[in-house]
Amino acid sequence: MPGMSEFWLRVAAALYACGLVHAIATAVRREPVMFRFSLSAFTVGALLHMVSLVELWVKLGHLPTDNFFQSMSVCAFQIAIFFLFVHWRYQFAPLAVFLFPLVFVMTLLAAMETPVPTWSNQSVRGAWLLAHVMLVMAGYAALLVTALASVFYLVEERRLKAKRPATLFSRLPPLGTLDNLINKGMGIGFALLTLATVAGATWAFVESGTRWIADGKIAISLFTWALCLLMIFLRMSAGWRGRKAALLSLTILGSSALTWAAHAGLRLTLAR
Repeated sequence: MPGMSEFWLRVAAALYACGLVHAIATAVRREPVMFRFSLSAFTVGALLHMVSLVELWVKLGHLPTDNFFQSMSVCAFQIAIFFLFVHWRYQFAPLAVFLFPLVFVMTLLAAMETPVPTWSNQSVRGAWLLAHVMLVMAGYAALLVTALASVFYLVEERRLKAKRPATLFSRLPPLGTLDNLINKGMGIGFALLTLATVAGATWAFVESGTRWIADGKIAISLFTWALCLLMIFLRMSAGWRGRKAALLSLTILGSSALTWAAHAGLRLTLAR
């Protein structure tokens, strides 16, 4: 992605990051945070994104969809315009919790077409990778706590519906408490995994340019992150709580386990 089009795309990604901060803070606090500021930054980002696409279109002579990065950029811009229209027409602010992070990550990936100089300091390289790993581990820990709370929720809900007397699980917290724990754990897990995804993608971009995009482990990681994003959106906008939220959180934990296995090399061991 040559010239100024790449510059404007990266500026747009930086502005979209304000929306990401809004989504993370909203997921953790369970109430809208700095939405107006984020919406303004997102709108300016969409305008600069359009400038980037038009400039590249003029240079190439056709719609810039020649490769993964250009197609990702076009798709992210379309989603951004879709959100701005929906918000203008229907004032559906909760949709931002889902689309702000999605547009940011897609634009970030699209802006990584042109390689940058590799690490000039190995200490920074190691520290960046360590931060990524620690964020992933902390995110998985939050998801594990969420999954355990989900199991307890399903067990207690089944006992109450069957009107069976309490035995082994007589000391379980009330369903409302467990549901709040699921909600809080998922919000924290989403925040940590989002930061881990951004840190990991940036590290891989500097480390190996664009080669990492085709790695299957990356696709699994992004799928797990997308499930977390979907969970947050469904809880914030559709009111998913209780049994539905518990089952989805267990699904996310399973996807996280596959992601960890793929990165740990277990996938290659099982393939022998």
